[in-house]
Amino acid sequence: MATNDAQVQELRWKKFPVLDDGFVTLVDVMGDDQSVVQAARVSYGEGTKRVSDDRGLIRYLLRHRHTTPFEMAEIKLLVRVPMDCWRQWIRHRTANVNEYSTRYSIAIDAAQQTPPDEWRMQSASNRQGSEGFFDEETGAQLSASEAEFQQRARDLYERRVELGVAREQARKDLPLATYTEAYWKVDLHNLLHFLALRMDSHAQWEIRQYATAIGREIIEPLFPLTWEAFTDYRLEAMYLTRLDREVVTRLLSRLAVEGRAVAEEADFLAVQDPTWVDLKRCRERDECRAKLVRLGILTGDEAKV
Repeated sequence: MATNDAQVQELRWKKFPVLDDGFVTLVDVMGDDQSVVQAARVSYGEGTKRVSDDRGLIRYLLRHRHTTPFEMAEIKLLVRVPMDCWRQWIRHRTANVNEYSTRYSIAIDAAQQTPPDEWRMQSASNRQGSEGFFDEETGAQLSASEAEFQQRARDLYERRVELGVAREQARKDLPLATYTEAYWKVDLHNLLHFLALRMDSHAQWEIRQYATAIGREIIEPLFPLTWEAFTDYRLEAMYLTRLDREVVTRLLSRLAVEGRAVAEEADFLAVQDPTWVDLKRCRERDECRAKLVRLGILTGDEAKV
């Protein structure tokens, strides 16, 4: 299924808003689902065409993690993103990047602001995560102080520029909430890896909004067969480790003997991996528990484990 040129033209330079002043937009694309198929058949031989249609082949490739053919398609985006979010983004060292330069140009006069109802509290169990929100009054105070600080920082920056301070130095006290823009060109293989990590519920909320916009608004319409397989085998799939599998086997055996359909927390703790037993905190155990809740084998709330 080749991408329709009219569809590409419709998407090109269309800005999809993210956060309060950010966006993602398609600049250019090379290839489509058919590009992946063609690359795969060079390796697999002409005989592949007789036993597998394009959709089936793409699904096979992603299902078995044979992802080299996806490198044959490339996507170039223009993104506008807060600098703190961009720091996480640029960690994916698999793309060609050209960022807006505040050594050469005046910094973008916009900073990401947090609405009063979106201030998150630090997670008690995950040092790099969050859980729950502050009350309305506290949130309003935090938003007001944020706006005041950002304005003072911007005023200081502009005053330095007016005095003739070098732009490369004048910028040093701008907050990380300041927006930047960058061209980001990446092949489909590495983009799917980026989306799998950054659309995951464990990723920071802000970068999830960018990844979701890229995936849903741009990649899904341009690469529908790839997106379908990616959703089935990566985005909404579940990976079971050896320890997970053994816990599931022991738990199901226990339920079968006792004639029950769903396990309780005590059942899970009784069949947990021996290496977890003496640990007060164990992320591996928590992740296994969450998988069992998601599968409906164990009672509980997946979001709380």
